[in-house]
Amino acid sequence: MRGTGGGVNLLVLRGHNAALVLDLLRTAGADGISRLELAERTGLTPQAVSKITARLREAGLAAEAGRRASTGGKPRTVLRLVPEAGHAVGVHLDRDEVRVVLVDLRGTVVGERRAPLDLGAGAPAVLTAVTEAVRETVAGVLPAGSLARTDSVLGAGAVRGAVGEARSEGVLPAGPLARADSLLGAEVAREAAGGAAGSAGDAADQASASGPLGRADSLPGPEFAPEAVGEARPAGAGSARDAVGQASVSTPLGRAGSLLGVGVALPGPLDHGRGVLHRVTGFPEWDGFPLREALAERLGVPVVVDKDTNAAALGLAAGGEGGSFAYLHLGTGLGAGLVIGGTVHRGARTGAGEFGHQVIQLDGPPCTCGDRGCVEALCLGAVARGDMGEAARVLGAGAANLVGLLDIDVVLLGGRTVATAPEAFVRGVGAVLEAWARRTGQEAVPVRVAPGGGRVVAVGAAQLVLGPVFGRGGG
Repeated sequence: MRGTGGGVNLLVLRGHNAALVLDLLRTAGADGISRLELAERTGLTPQAVSKITARLREAGLAAEAGRRASTGGKPRTVLRLVPEAGHAVGVHLDRDEVRVVLVDLRGTVVGERRAPLDLGAGAPAVLTAVTEAVRETVAGVLPAGSLARTDSVLGAGAVRGAVGEARSEGVLPAGPLARADSLLGAEVAREAAGGAAGSAGDAADQASASGPLGRADSLPGPEFAPEAVGEARPAGAGSARDAVGQASVSTPLGRAGSLLGVGVALPGPLDHGRGVLHRVTGFPEWDGFPLREALAERLGVPVVVDKDTNAAALGLAAGGEGGSFAYLHLGTGLGAGLVIGGTVHRGARTGAGEFGHQVIQLDGPPCTCGDRGCVEALCLGAVARGDMGEAARVLGAGAANLVGLLDIDVVLLGGRTVATAPEAFVRGVGAVLEAWARRTGQEAVPVRVAPGGGRVVAVGAAQLVLGPVFGRGGG
């Protein structure tokens, strides 16, 4: 949290502190929490907490939840989070279908769509299908209106933090802000976003000449969004527009109520930082495609892209799964999401978790990745034969390698293939891990089916947007 001059950036600090308070309001639930308790748990002064909660209430993010008896003096007023004050979209883009969820600030699903999809149909068809599914989901719940005011409440730090820390690192595009409005002032908002927005900022200033930056009436319209994204596009990424052809950009989702952004999760490998796909297993034609940029251009809101397994792991951690764990996702492919010490581990090049392509049988059957004897090939081969016991045993062998390497606390299983025979997979993987524990003299690592069912990836994708709002890892 250092400014360019070496001193503490008070705007960033203000965003961090507000995120801490918001997260405590979230975890307190409907019962709420008092300002004194907020001060005690955050280490902030009561005066600082009062200022932060005043901004949160003004923005509609917090509300009074009654009074609580005090041990001395007058009863304490307790505050609660207003879940409907902000929303995020989570997209699970699988090889053969797309699932979209809309969640509120607590992560509760308030809207959902599923549709068939062929990931190999080409970029124009896939982008159209995703865009339509997102728009239908949002339109079914959120009215058109002003954008969520989360950015303005958290301060300029949240422009770099809640949707902005990721943006400054290249994770979120320099698209329309989620209302960096009068609480910051137009100049502060421009300064906070400027470093990340780059040349898009000049276009934004011109487009918003009729009103302050961030007001709903000055948001980029369909005729602006492509140009702003285009000017900020990194070298070599021009193929995004070529790939999507001349498809028109419809009304930006930025006008849909309290929407903060869209998180997209799909099979890897990919570059999470830049939102660019690599050679998606089985679909090499996506190599180098700037998916984040292409979707942000169409939707008109910030977009974050990550692997399906990372998103699921993030969502599970946000939902209360603690410690260090591995989420193993067996669906149309096989991958792992890793949480180490409460943080999603993406690796130096955001490529960690390619669990399915560890070779466990030299000269084994060919895999779609081009190698032979991969866990994914062996596991899915057994599934195709209807031998779920063998599939679980193979999955357990890979899990044992992971446990031995990372010394994790628990293994969580998910994905549509696991859902067809959850008990068989838990029993089979657990048996392999128990045998490994006996050989090594260690305690067996428990195996469970991950909560959330078929939504686990999509809900986790929404947390890519929500996580930073509450000071947690995310986008």
